[in-house]
Amino acid sequence: MNYFSIKVSNLVKQFDKKKIIKNISFQLPSEGIFGILGKNGAGKTTLLGLLLGLITPTSGDIFILGKNIRNNKDAVLNQINFQSPYVELPKKMTVIQNLFFYARLYGVLNFREVIYKLSEELKINDLLSFNYGSLSAGQKTKVNLCKSLVNTPKLLLLDEPTASLDPETSIFIRDYLINYQKQNKSTILLTSHNLDEIQNMCSYVLLIKSGKVVSRGNIADLLKKNNFLSFKDFFLGHS
Repeated sequence: MNYFSIKVSNLVKQFDKKKIIKNISFQLPSEGIFGILGKNGAGKTTLLGLLLGLITPTSGDIFILGKNIRNNKDAVLNQINFQSPYVELPKKMTVIQNLFFYARLYGVLNFREVIYKLSEELKINDLLSFNYGSLSAGQKTKVNLCKSLVNTPKLLLLDEPTASLDPETSIFIRDYLINYQKQNKSTILLTSHNLDEIQNMCSYVLLIKSGKVVSRGNIADLLKKNNFLSFKDFFLGHS
């Protein structure tokens, strides 16, 4: 494609007098899986909120799929989606009611077919009739991921996509996302505290510290350039 999936230029976000995002600039290609790393409080969640258009920048520009989100929010948002274990769906609605609601919100024409296919692929068929609020944390994570895929997003933003999942299910979700990206030629940007997950899934990473990008690049190149034997050593050495 002739555009970057994400292009951020001189991005600043200040709450009251405190800068959370400090003049960040980066760009990511239109296809692939990319990671954002950083300790708690580094600014990862704020950055995702800015990319989603939920938070207005203090200054700077954000281009999503070739369009400035400041002036093209409606055109951009129907092509992206988001998943986080910390953002819950309406608890008193059943899983299938939630999925139907969000699919129609995104204007998915064949939403029933899409949702039943995704439910089967993600192995949540047995949860569809349950109220969302009655699910375990791990079950909610899988349902939230299903919600995030209903519109076949060109850009998928994931905040700790395997949080609360057991090791076997985590591996299943990672493999599913890798295959999803390849099949749909989409862009996936994820945050995770699981360094193995980042290393196994991502071709490129951004390391954020105190609201600034302190390192970026291909993982193998970063390890070689900095003479680190493991990705864990690299993270601890830069964070």
